[in-house]
Amino acid sequence: MAEQELIDAARALLDLCRKKKLTIAAAESCTGGLLAAALTEIPGSSDVFERGFVTYSNDAKQAMLGVPADVLATFGAVSRETAQAMARGALAHSPTDLAVAITGIAGPGGAMPGKPVGLVHFAAASRGGRLSHVAQQFGDIGRGPVRCESVAQALAMLRALAEQEAASP
Repeated sequence: MAEQELIDAARALLDLCRKKKLTIAAAESCTGGLLAAALTEIPGSSDVFERGFVTYSNDAKQAMLGVPADVLATFGAVSRETAQAMARGALAHSPTDLAVAITGIAGPGGAMPGKPVGLVHFAAASRGGRLSHVAQQFGDIGRGPVRCESVAQALAMLRALAEQEAASP
């Protein structure tokens, strides 16, 4: 996805959240803050985007988001379970309504059996208890493209979650 398309998707998400009086947080691993950068590229985003957690290491996932060590040991950093724990942790460690988590293998290295380069897990969670998960296999398309496609997927998940949420009073 091109940079302008990411900015447009981020703007649409921010407008929707603003209309519904929803705030968001992001927990990023393989994207290293790229989602936060896309959101904060838009002037005035601070009324919706409250904070981002860049948790590249397992230690950071545990310390900043409260991802249980046994989840990481059992399922690995690139897993449904870790993505969901990251999303729940972002909500627990922020005053936001919605959170999204991204964890994957952008490449070119890092692949392991069952977890190829380009595999990314996403989770989106709401304060109201909604939790969704998506796994994408983007393939070995290059580090930058995997990261950009991951941001696009996270924005889409946040938008879908925001559309399900009732407007805050």
